Amino acid sequence: MKEKAAEAAAEEASRHAAENKASELDILRQSVEEAKAKAADYYDQLLRLKAEWENYRKRVEKEKIESRRWGKEEIILRLVSLMDVMEQAEAVAHRTPDLKTMVQGLDMLYGEFKRLLREEGLEEIPAAVNGAYDHTLHEAMETVEGEGEDGKILEVYQKGYKFQGMLFRPARVKVLKKADGGKALLEKSADDAPAI
Repeated sequence: MKEKAAEAAAEEASRHAAENKASELDILRQSVEEAKAKAADYYDQLLRLKAEWENYRKRVEKEKIESRRWGKEEIILRLVSLMDVMEQAEAVAHRTPDLKTMVQGLDMLYGEFKRLLREEGLEEIPAAVNGAYDHTLHEAMETVEGEGEDGKILEVYQKGYKFQGMLFRPARVKVLKKADGGKALLEKSADDAPAI
């Protein structure tokens, strides 16, 4: 009987071990299925996020183009108004033999054009004959050795401008360099502005 009991106990233990293995196997399968479901969910979220990012990027690019177009429309509308004034001045110039009236009309037209540019944020950079050369605002197109103050502007070739406070185009000038070798003027500045 002891043998039967031992056999029964061994059989019971073997069945119990098999059930435990089956139970552990089911738990592992369930864990793998849950991990696969999470991975699929994360992948789906990633794909959606990628699509949203692409849509956002395209929308921002489109808005940027629209903003530029809108900005151009604003200035073009103002320029068309200026063109109307120019056409009127041209018509008057063809009908008027008086040169003084024509010059007055051109002066008014030039003044209106300067006002429009000033209102848009364009300001002229000071550059005058006998003024001081500033490498951050001026571009030396030519240097001339001579007696006098080193870095003095001798001639302004082209006016310079700032647009909304930032350098838009440097003034192009002719500059005096001392005959005794004014080396300070020839050195490049720290910000690598054009040197002469």
